[in-house]
Amino acid sequence: MLIPVLLFIVGLVLLIKGGDWFVDGATGLARRFHIPEIIVGATVVSIGTTLPEVMVSATGALNGQGAMAYGNAIGSIICNASLIAAITLAVRPGPVDVKALKMPVIFFFVSAAVYCMAAYLMGEFTRPIGIVLLALFVYYMVVTVRQGFKSPAPQEEEPHDDGTESPLWKELLLLVAGAAIIAVGANLLVDNGTIIAQKLGVPETVIALTFVALGTSLPELVTAITSLVKGHGSLSLGNVIGANIFNLVLVSGVSVTLAPFEVPVGNTICGINSSLVLDIPLMLLVMVLLTVPALTTKKLHRWQGIALLTIYAAFCAVQFVLA
Repeated sequence: MLIPVLLFIVGLVLLIKGGDWFVDGATGLARRFHIPEIIVGATVVSIGTTLPEVMVSATGALNGQGAMAYGNAIGSIICNASLIAAITLAVRPGPVDVKALKMPVIFFFVSAAVYCMAAYLMGEFTRPIGIVLLALFVYYMVVTVRQGFKSPAPQEEEPHDDGTESPLWKELLLLVAGAAIIAVGANLLVDNGTIIAQKLGVPETVIALTFVALGTSLPELVTAITSLVKGHGSLSLGNVIGANIFNLVLVSGVSVTLAPFEVPVGNTICGINSSLVLDIPLMLLVMVLLTVPALTTKKLHRWQGIALLTIYAAFCAVQFVLA
């Protein structure tokens, strides 16, 4: 038990340092190319922080653990919106770039519609569904990058140029090295956190929807906290929304394409698969609560963060009760 705990701590340290470098590299690129931080967060940063989910879910699917790949994607989205974004909102609410936010939000709910069609109407995730999800990922990236270059960041978003701008190679190095360190740290946390949870007698379904989902979402959490500390709230919000899109179209797309699986049945509520009556509806609810008020009022509110944090605490409690 001592070794897993020590490795867990090492993973945490790596996440913190990697997150620091990753945010510095991302914000440096945003300033250099005059791209809104929310766009950078929804593309480059999101890909980097979603890599742990890709690795965990793809490995789970190939090993015949469809429940792990399925539960990890849904659990990560719930965690990203109701814990990570909620912390951002509760600590530092503020105005939001509606024009930059609208397109990622639309893409998320379009992807969610495809996901729900497979879960509710088909009862399985087939290879064609996986290919459709991956195609949505490619299309989203193309459209987002084009939008970023067509809508340069306003001058007030950029710091005063004092002639000390870092060279491009250093920003790219910070981005790549930060992402790599985050991935290593996340793996240490997930692997050893799962071992610790299993030794404490926590069921596998609970581990997938809570511990593994939280563990693979740690890069987003570290990026969110680091972004807040450094004053880049837009980068944090863009990262969360982008990561949630990638959980549906990239993480699930890769897993399903590699190894199609039926919708797993773990716990039930009134005789119905709990993922269909609780997990997926909650995934949609937290995203609506996160994005709709921001789009309609053009700002983020502290009450959103508090409500989302309350929902996440209740969700974790329910998982333990069902187990």
